[in-house]
Amino acid sequence: MSPLTRRQLLALGAAGAGAAAVGGAGLWWSGGGEALGGGRELLQPEILSSRNGVLDLALEAAPAQVRIGAREAHVQAFNGSLPGPTLRVRPGDTLRVAMSNGLEAPTNLHVHGLHVSPEGHGDNPFVSIDPGESFDYEFVLPEDHPPGTYWYHPHHHGHVADQLAAGLYGAIVVEDPDSVPVARERVLVISDITLDGSGDLAEVSPPQRMMGREGRTVLVNGQVRPGATAAPGERELWRVVNACPSRYLRLTLDGQTVRLLGRDVGRLPAPREVTEVVLAPGNRVELLVDTREGTSRLLAAPVDRGSMDGMMDGMMGGAMPGDGPGNDEPIEVLTLEVAGARAGNPGPVPAGPAPRDLRGEPVAARRTLDFAMGAGMGMGGGMMGDGMMGEGTTGDGTTGGTRGPGSMMSFTIDGERFDAERTDQRVAVGTVEEWTLTNSSPMDHPMHLHVWPMQVVQDEDHDVGAPLWLDVVNIPAFGEVVVRVAFDDFGGRSVYHCHILDHEDLGMMGTLEAR
Repeated sequence: MSPLTRRQLLALGAAGAGAAAVGGAGLWWSGGGEALGGGRELLQPEILSSRNGVLDLALEAAPAQVRIGAREAHVQAFNGSLPGPTLRVRPGDTLRVAMSNGLEAPTNLHVHGLHVSPEGHGDNPFVSIDPGESFDYEFVLPEDHPPGTYWYHPHHHGHVADQLAAGLYGAIVVEDPDSVPVARERVLVISDITLDGSGDLAEVSPPQRMMGREGRTVLVNGQVRPGATAAPGERELWRVVNACPSRYLRLTLDGQTVRLLGRDVGRLPAPREVTEVVLAPGNRVELLVDTREGTSRLLAAPVDRGSMDGMMDGMMGGAMPGDGPGNDEPIEVLTLEVAGARAGNPGPVPAGPAPRDLRGEPVAARRTLDFAMGAGMGMGGGMMGDGMMGEGTTGDGTTGGTRGPGSMMSFTIDGERFDAERTDQRVAVGTVEEWTLTNSSPMDHPMHLHVWPMQVVQDEDHDVGAPLWLDVVNIPAFGEVVVRVAFDDFGGRSVYHCHILDHEDLGMMGTLEAR
């Protein structure tokens, strides 16, 4: 197949933005993995599965020492593993999580992409679990919840990017009652991290936060360049999660037949052959890999997601070396060795259900949301400069601001920084709305709406053909995307935000109340 168009890239979850290399002496570089090692067998995270309609588990967020490649690393992790355990549930199940906080900062839990209640002990982004405290979550999946690959991570405003970059993430699988016959499933949680020469988490500079940090080491399931094996003629299901705080992933697998089975929410009616897929931060894809003999590499190539060069020149007296986009070479994520006796025919792929199409349903309201960046004062009169940006939240949950010489780069939606006490959008449960998402900045912004998935109906000037359902929709720099949202099943307060998580921590998030 020919390379995907921008419209097709949006259909896979992103069109946008690139790899920013992070400079600094003594940091571990993993473009080729030399400093960290590689080539070990690809491991799968621990699997915790529901029984009799319930999955009960204890989840601790705490510092951990793990092996990354050839070195010991000091990270933060769920239950001491990088990534945390994979949670497998079915539509209609109840997921109960007793979460404890062993960190030095407040935290909480977000089940990204799950269509569950945002209230009380559900997917509530306003919960704050203080250090040493715990909280009991309960997520009840509807009986008709779309199957697919989802994930979990902290979502305490002001700490999200730091905690995700430190290693706090894991996959969720909602099983398909009409599953595809495969030889094996592989969960591939792709993340990135920057460690200093001692294996500690490296400091993040203000320009890196404003651009959206990209770690120097790209990992899959906490490993550097692992290897996997298969026999020719097998069919594998790869569940890929982009758990990077800011990095977009353009993935290719040379020498193999790859078909897209699903993205973000549910399955496609029929799998579609692809040569590459692009995932914005937070996106997921499910890929069918029909194996052919030989050695193949899963590569992550850079993506151009715009820049802040002009803004940075004015604010910082010139661009800072090592903090802007760089590293134009693809990064090897894993190697697949296919050899041995040929496997038998795996059988046909059952058709997926026809997706709901909101374009034929009445629209109760239309809104426009603008994602913007610019120079301006920080919250509470704060300014940029002492090496801390978005260092936390004040008592009312608003961004604490940044202090020092120069101006603060503002990250806003409709001209406002996040305020947990303010309600930005009010919607009626049971209605469909149309949202026009505009981006008046020179960088792409991947927009994530909690609880309710979005159907993309227009990408800039182009109507989208078949129904396309995502929970992270990329808004191109100086571009526009139109989505429709069915506010079904649940009332309550939740949030929408840029999934370049540094941008969210710096204020690019709004609140929504459904009643």
